[in-house]
Amino acid sequence: MKKITELTFNNTYRQLPDEFYHIVNPKPFENPFLICINPEMVAEIELEILGFNEIELAQYLSGKKLIPGCDPIALYYTGHQFGIYNPHIGDGRAILLGEVVNSGGDKWDLHLKGAGTTNYSRGFDGRAVLRSTIREYLCSEAMHHLGIPTTRALSIVGSDEKVERETTETGAMLIRMAKSHVRFGSFEGFYFRGLEENIKILTDYVIENNYPDFINKDGKYKLLANETAKRTGTLIAKWQAFGFTHGVMNTDNMSIIGDTIDYGPYGFMETFKNDYAPNHSDHFGRYSYKNQPSIAFWNLNKHFQALSCLLTNEDIQEALGEFREAYAENYLSLMTGKFGFKSFVDGDKKFIDDTLELLEEYEIDFPIFFRELSNVTLDADVNTSLVNKTGTDWLDRYKARLRSENSDDLKRKESMNLVNPKYILRTYIAEQAIHEAVENGNYSEIENVRKLLMRPFDEQPENEKYANEPPKWAKGIALSCSS
Repeated sequence: MKKITELTFNNTYRQLPDEFYHIVNPKPFENPFLICINPEMVAEIELEILGFNEIELAQYLSGKKLIPGCDPIALYYTGHQFGIYNPHIGDGRAILLGEVVNSGGDKWDLHLKGAGTTNYSRGFDGRAVLRSTIREYLCSEAMHHLGIPTTRALSIVGSDEKVERETTETGAMLIRMAKSHVRFGSFEGFYFRGLEENIKILTDYVIENNYPDFINKDGKYKLLANETAKRTGTLIAKWQAFGFTHGVMNTDNMSIIGDTIDYGPYGFMETFKNDYAPNHSDHFGRYSYKNQPSIAFWNLNKHFQALSCLLTNEDIQEALGEFREAYAENYLSLMTGKFGFKSFVDGDKKFIDDTLELLEEYEIDFPIFFRELSNVTLDADVNTSLVNKTGTDWLDRYKARLRSENSDDLKRKESMNLVNPKYILRTYIAEQAIHEAVENGNYSEIENVRKLLMRPFDEQPENEKYANEPPKWAKGIALSCSS
């Protein structure tokens, strides 16, 4: 374990040409203070925090003091936002402090969000607010413990600085950790500017740092395209199976390594609604739950277009095929497990689709339904309120499907409860933690929820209240990109 002043940095992105970033230092808060720090990510970078002065730790985690060895930069990228190319994006409110390497050789970017203006801020203040940092901190942890690839969060540092959003809020900073911050949009700016050499440099950089097995192989760019497509397909399948809706699937919010990145107006499905869109600015539902697979495909098309100097059209079509296959295979596998089937057979896809239609028709809570579904037994009446809502015809079909493979009630229940979470980050749970922090200065609920979400599939009787359907006041919570 090392003190924060002793971390080992290997700042590889800083070694790329100047066009890839803007050198900038964080704009510190006057009086930063530590709100929370994630013990799991502290362990990942082997950071020793016990006995460390908390005020000084907050200064290092907010950029008021620079950690020795870091080399702060704001990353350049562009992208398609709501389907329209925007050449002016980049890290407008975040700064890559540096890349920490642990004793096992694992490298983690330390990306400070809310660190002030950069060359890419477009006139905005470059700040984050406490509300948005709490939402990202909790959701990235929820996703990780559900088994969904994601960036993680190390810490939140608060302040008494006022920031103007929809209302006046309190500024905060979050350190996001990732194995890469390269996005689809990282290539697009160079493509539209005709800088093919930079595209090659960046592609080689990604291969060297994230896919080293490809370095000496023939067709390494094709291999990378296929891997990006497969990882993206797998990621979206997991989003759909767990009911997660990102809210802003712009190409600059798509990770080259297949992680979930940039938590803004996201939401986990509660009452099932196929066109659920948590972002109140998404007036036409472009990034709704049902559209996520097709939008991911669209985004990959744009990404591979940016790599067209390195890929043939045949390579691109093959990679897009890899996405389709990875998405379909993983989605059906995950849904097969959620229903408790031993394997996928002909007719299951229709049964899955029919079930989701019933959930929408009867306004049934998505996670609770699947958790209750494990209580179905073949030889007894169903004592689960939400399952009963689907009607006897559906239940007869379900039981017949289970009998066709000689399903065992106890074994099925055990397997289903390993893949159907009892606890998700419902919007109202996050809002309650935010309210306690913002209104009352009480940050303990953030840690309570983080610990809850570490064991989403466990019963946790002491936390039963977090498994309930949302209260009436939480049904219509609207989220914006500043979330």
